[in-house]
Amino acid sequence: MMMNWNEYRQQVTAGVGQIGKLSPDTVKGYVQISQANAATGTLDAKTRELIALSVAISLRCDGCITVHVAAARKAGATKEEIAEALGVAIAVNAGAALVYSTRTIDAFDALDQA
Repeated sequence: MMMNWNEYRQQVTAGVGQIGKLSPDTVKGYVQISQANAATGTLDAKTRELIALSVAISLRCDGCITVHVAAARKAGATKEEIAEALGVAIAVNAGAALVYSTRTIDAFDALDQA
């Protein structure tokens, strides 16, 4: 069964609200970071949200996905633009796995020197 993303987004928002009551400075700090980045005006909201979605899938964060897909759509992102941004994330993640694989081979080869 597919996730009810709209319900989940509400749950995430409520959960963050609860954390904000328990640790207000933590949530204020997060909000401040987000607002400071947006205030530069160098990237538009849609571009920031496309980047956020790419990071969200890289981190495997469902809460990030539901919040940022809604924000991306509100900022005018199309499904095709989101798919392209996700494709970039997929490629970078695959590339990172390939590059990090060289470390595994290096660690294996180091056993010969031990």
